[in-house]
Amino acid sequence: MKMQLLLIILYIVSIAFLYIEHACCVCASAEYEINGHCCHMCAPGNRVLWHCTVDTSTTCVSCSASTYTDEPNGLEMCFSCSTCDAGDGLRIQKACTRLSNTICEPLKGFFCMVRKKGSCKLAVKHSQCNPGEYIQQKGTASTDTVCGECTNGTYSDGTFTACQTHTICQSMGRKQIETGTTSSDAKCEHTPNGLVIGSITGVVVVVVIVVIGVSVTQFVIFKHKSKARPGIKFTVKIVHFSYSKSLNHFIIHSKYAFCIATDRAQHAAKHMQIEKTPAN
Repeated sequence: MKMQLLLIILYIVSIAFLYIEHACCVCASAEYEINGHCCHMCAPGNRVLWHCTVDTSTTCVSCSASTYTDEPNGLEMCFSCSTCDAGDGLRIQKACTRLSNTICEPLKGFFCMVRKKGSCKLAVKHSQCNPGEYIQQKGTASTDTVCGECTNGTYSDGTFTACQTHTICQSMGRKQIETGTTSSDAKCEHTPNGLVIGSITGVVVVVVIVVIGVSVTQFVIFKHKSKARPGIKFTVKIVHFSYSKSLNHFIIHSKYAFCIATDRAQHAAKHMQIEKTPAN
């Protein structure tokens, strides 16, 4: 009984000594413990070259290229800078320095899935909306695309930011040949090509007749006037017209010029005025 009591007392005393030793060796917040000594930590951007001893303080050295420490430390090696791998959907937002690690951000069209200490570690591509859906909310660097479904009477191929109303063929005087769905528009019967070409040809003929009539009239008027003024040169440029092969529209260009008087004609006109002036 006495032996058991003695063993219990020895156990308690040994535990007490261990606790006291541990309490005595706790280092300050700006220190680290090594080999039973409390050494001063190195500043961010530096690492330990030599640990402190009883007689010397900690010797620190700057981190080398592509390495860093961002907190006070007792490390013998700096951390390696992270890389932003395009295969993970990442690109560099802020390059690594001695004091901070590389900060990565998602590539365009991607959003961040895993983030740590302000830097994205993994990004994935924005979701694509399916036909019959519209883009309800575009994806950002931190959120995925949100899609919404089109209702009856509307459609989207998956790239629209809003569902479009089906075309009503009857309102354009055309026959519907295919019903619209949530992913495609209604299809209307095309106007016959012969009818369109005939209409365009008729309009062109009318315009040509009108322009030629105007040109001939101007020609006769100026030719009559030119008889009283010899030496006047008369030039007429006939209409030039064209229409595009498109069935939807045509273009008419017209250019004409009349009566380009030479210096000789001007001189003749002045001479005629002098002859008509009554003598004093």
